[in-house]
Amino acid sequence: MNFSHTQKLIVFATLLITTFTSFANTKQPKIPLKFIGNQTSFMLSCIDSALSKTTLSDKNTNSKKRILVTPRSVEYNGTLRMIPSSDWCSGFFPGNLWYVSELTGDKKWEKLADKFTLKIEPEKTNAITHDMGFKMLCSFGNGYRITNNENYKNILIQSAYTLIKRFNPKTGVILSWDHSREKWLNPVIIDNMMNLELLFYAFHHTSDSVFYKIAVSHANITMKNHFRKDYSCYHVVDYNPETGEVLKKTTHQGLNDSSSWSRGQAWALYGYTMMYRETKDIKYLNFAENIASFILNHKNLPADKIPYFDFDAPAGNKTPRDVSAGALLASALYELSTYETTKADYYRNMANVIMTSLNKTYLCKYKSNKGFLLTQSTGSFPQNSEVNVPLIYADYYYLEALVRSKMLKEKAKIEFNSK
Repeated sequence: MNFSHTQKLIVFATLLITTFTSFANTKQPKIPLKFIGNQTSFMLSCIDSALSKTTLSDKNTNSKKRILVTPRSVEYNGTLRMIPSSDWCSGFFPGNLWYVSELTGDKKWEKLADKFTLKIEPEKTNAITHDMGFKMLCSFGNGYRITNNENYKNILIQSAYTLIKRFNPKTGVILSWDHSREKWLNPVIIDNMMNLELLFYAFHHTSDSVFYKIAVSHANITMKNHFRKDYSCYHVVDYNPETGEVLKKTTHQGLNDSSSWSRGQAWALYGYTMMYRETKDIKYLNFAENIASFILNHKNLPADKIPYFDFDAPAGNKTPRDVSAGALLASALYELSTYETTKADYYRNMANVIMTSLNKTYLCKYKSNKGFLLTQSTGSFPQNSEVNVPLIYADYYYLEALVRSKMLKEKAKIEFNSK
């Protein structure tokens, strides 16, 4: 059927009105600004208290690994768990402060964010970890986005050059862990998709195509080897570093080797949504949508859309949730909803449901849990490590999702008013 120019305009206008009306009727999550500000201030006081109790030997050590800089979780005995810059979670709290600054508009948070961000600058040359994106982009990346500080940009570029030292042309992927060689020869974890964004950042600021090529290679090989036909994913794929042959597919934090670890699925959704943003290759958008379909249609996904720690874990109150996976999903779904897909409103609605659930059920009480925002996350169930506790990266992706929701709402208003 051929449409006249007028008919095409009418159809386009109808789609615009329908899309806006659907979005306008969507219940946006509330941003509990007062709670976020007060709880973050409380966390800062808990950090000061924890550091004041550090032993003299810890303070005088020459080892950078022993210098504690940011919070990670709350120990089972109720104490605040502080970590060194080398920990993969060290960039999340500085990132939280940047997001709090952005949400509140209060410049005092920028000064604090800068203070904690600079504490992890030594990591820019740490080549024994794949977690450079988590550490440096969450902290320095948000800092540069908000302030345009050139020093931040240079540190990020150096961090990206450090990260690509772990790329193996024979496997086509970036090596994840150096430890546990008795288990794996060349392990690559699905989490590593989250570190590729740092490479695209460096590509945009240097025009060095090596960053782009490595990111695409890693994403494509991971797409080929990490996923099952239903778009669930393995946690760990082990490669022969000399031939690129897949040796085995296992888990480290999921229920079992054949299960679907919920945060891993969220890493995958976030990672391939980002890949589409950076390359505009439609195969990544289609892949992200298939991952989203697996997650959102899974029979074991609870009604409030906050996953159990593994999609194959038995449903019920005895199985711990992973709030960090929920926050991560919401943030990824908000971005996915901005692209050329017929399910945009659906993704946005699902993100809103998740965020509403987090606000209603999973926020910590004020001045509890050492100032963390969210509770009931699960770090590693098989190791009985950080189960049903606050985790700093849950707070990070919760705040990021709030920022993204706010941006979407403001953009919709602007576009509607300009028609």
